[in-house]
Amino acid sequence: MSIPDPDWQADLRRYPARPFRKEQSIWALWVYRMGRRLDHRREDSLHGVLTKAYWMVFRLVETLTGISLPKSAHIGPGLRIHHFGNIFIHPQVRIGANCTLRQGVTIGNRAEGGPVPVIGDNVDFGAYAQVLGGVHVGDNCRIGAMSVVLCDVPDNCTAVGIPARIVQPSSAADPGSAAK
Repeated sequence: MSIPDPDWQADLRRYPARPFRKEQSIWALWVYRMGRRLDHRREDSLHGVLTKAYWMVFRLVETLTGISLPKSAHIGPGLRIHHFGNIFIHPQVRIGANCTLRQGVTIGNRAEGGPVPVIGDNVDFGAYAQVLGGVHVGDNCRIGAMSVVLCDVPDNCTAVGIPARIVQPSSAADPGSAAK
């Protein structure tokens, strides 16, 4: 009997019905969650066999989908990946809950052995966005398509451009929003 995984259940809630038929990205996410559960499994004679099986499945799914979600990365519950392909997450990255990735997203270091990003909750990444180096992206942020984020992004902001610049929340910039 398997133990329910609340992170996996949160992931599934963000996908349409029957995602394994419609969304290849769920395959990579399933393998990631399986690897995390394996890491928390007690060491026994089956552990080594399961670890080898995990790595074979990981490489197969990584090759088929173009999504690399190493099990050593810390990814919060509710991850949603739209439009699979060319998504690479550094093994030491931390990603918060309910984040959204689109095709071509890279989250990693700028130099080998360098620091990696920490991503807050509810962050939405546009297509081909890159977040590189020891930056912190706050909660409820948006990273624009094709942006290259090399500096911290405060909560509730949008980062756009190459290199990315911070755009304040639209509600603060809209003078008519206070009257609504």
